[in-house]
Amino acid sequence: MKFLTFGEIMLRLKSPGLERFFQSPMLEATFGGGEANVAVSLANYGQDVSYLTVLPKNAIADECVKDLRKFGVDTSRIVRSDKGRLGIYYLETGANARPSKVVYDREYSAIAMAKPGDIDWDKAFEGVDWFHITGITPAISESAMELSIESVKEAKKRGITVSCDLNYRKNLWKYGKKAAEVMREIANYVDVAIANEEDVQKSLEITTDVNVESGELDRAKYKALGDKVLAAYPNMKMIAITLRESKSADWNGWAACLNDREKFYESKRYEIRDIVDRVGGGDSFGGGLLYGLTHYEDKQQALEFAVAASCLKHSILGDFNRVDVSEVEKLMGGDGTGRVQR
Repeated sequence: MKFLTFGEIMLRLKSPGLERFFQSPMLEATFGGGEANVAVSLANYGQDVSYLTVLPKNAIADECVKDLRKFGVDTSRIVRSDKGRLGIYYLETGANARPSKVVYDREYSAIAMAKPGDIDWDKAFEGVDWFHITGITPAISESAMELSIESVKEAKKRGITVSCDLNYRKNLWKYGKKAAEVMREIANYVDVAIANEEDVQKSLEITTDVNVESGELDRAKYKALGDKVLAAYPNMKMIAITLRESKSADWNGWAACLNDREKFYESKRYEIRDIVDRVGGGDSFGGGLLYGLTHYEDKQQALEFAVAASCLKHSILGDFNRVDVSEVEKLMGGDGTGRVQR
């Protein structure tokens, strides 16, 4: 199974520990982005995965490529451009009742300036069985939106399975189109959708009486929500919905459900306390689900793998989920004590 993920990767600048921005004169520099995070997860699970993006020709972008390579992600399909820059996002980690903050500085990034025709899809999709995209890339610019739509159309022409994490980001849709205008078109080409309840409501304008702000969950309502999405998109084979109960910035309940038209699956629920870093938690779920669906015959097991992988990500600094299959399967089996392994 050959995977390809496509989207924007950025330089991540984070205030140290739980400090506020510029509480000290330092920022920790790493790299991250939704689709790149999924690629790293799959590489850590021993999968053949390539990452596609557009990067500028400069030393910072070179280091970004090196960072992906060290995890075993194939970077040979990345397009290097004379236009644009590497986007940046600033992160301040929240604690207790203080939420985390993200500040984007990604306008005029190389991928935001890329347009249809800039990527050779024959080369990009060579040997690919599964293509993954998110709702972030079509939000960053009109040309990136057009490129995203082109990508899923080209994937389906070649009979490639397409997964999409809807990933609604209200602060990104600034070029004149609403998220739903774009994401409803992309959804027509998606086999496996990944979302939370807000993503479904804002990106597809499909609603049920789920209160996304309450922090409380009524799982019974999520089957109805999934049924509505699958009814609206007959091409879609399944939708996975993550269920996060946010008690505070460092205490969350975490679970997910999967609707494949034939059956509704619910995962084990994890109580995650003392969260180290929740950025990339959804991406680690996506990477885990892609691995699970292609390695377990039982979709319940695939869902449990994805939720356990994401639970572990909350204990790891940075965007990338630095765990392997055995660690995830150990948590799936009920070993969540955190005891020293000797």
